[in-house]
Amino acid sequence: MAEIIPAILEKNFNEIKNKLTALREQSKCVHIDLCDGVFVPSQTWPFSSGGLEDYDFHRIMNEEEGMPFWEDFDFEFDLMVADAVENFDLYMKLGPKRLIFHPVIGENMEEFEHFLEGLDMYIRDNVQIGVAFRPSDDLTIVSKLSHKADFLHCMGSDKIGFQGEDFSQKALENIKFLKQNLPGVVISVDIGVNLENAESIIEAGADRLIVGSSIWKSADPIGALQTFQNLV
Repeated sequence: MAEIIPAILEKNFNEIKNKLTALREQSKCVHIDLCDGVFVPSQTWPFSSGGLEDYDFHRIMNEEEGMPFWEDFDFEFDLMVADAVENFDLYMKLGPKRLIFHPVIGENMEEFEHFLEGLDMYIRDNVQIGVAFRPSDDLTIVSKLSHKADFLHCMGSDKIGFQGEDFSQKALENIKFLKQNLPGVVISVDIGVNLENAESIIEAGADRLIVGSSIWKSADPIGALQTFQNLV
């Protein structure tokens, strides 16, 4: 059975709090996009408000507080940032259940593989590591990385870091290919998921659907989330 995970892409920490407040008792897992304006053009919290100097981010890094409602949620952080590997220890302080990395497929793959292989066993036992890929990426390389990660994160568009992009037919084909050729692989799908294509994405083999704008741009976000949840 597939899992529906609501996504939050916000510049303002208070808006993240507001959305988390709405999602309490509605979803155990929440996906939060971190965009630095370098790896992707868009910026989200904390990069849109000072980065490491952002007040709330700074307090979390210093372990003076945790993410809002940290006891209620399993947080999945999507690291669309240039320093994901270098500042891995910092992002761990956010208290993730899952961390998603975006290696540039085909560049410095050995270095990234060494990073995955070198992760502490305690971390691997407690935090799931995902590797993201875009529709145009080489699936041969993606398949090789899958053996060193807990799941693959299929982006529905080559344009990442934004909500509301159209879902690529190539992404659907990629899901089917990977499911057929990598028995047991877990695939999350992110970008462009809506009520019109959700069932076909699940039929292709997706295990998790990350849903952002189709929830938050609805007149009734919680009602929209529940409609998605009723599909699975």
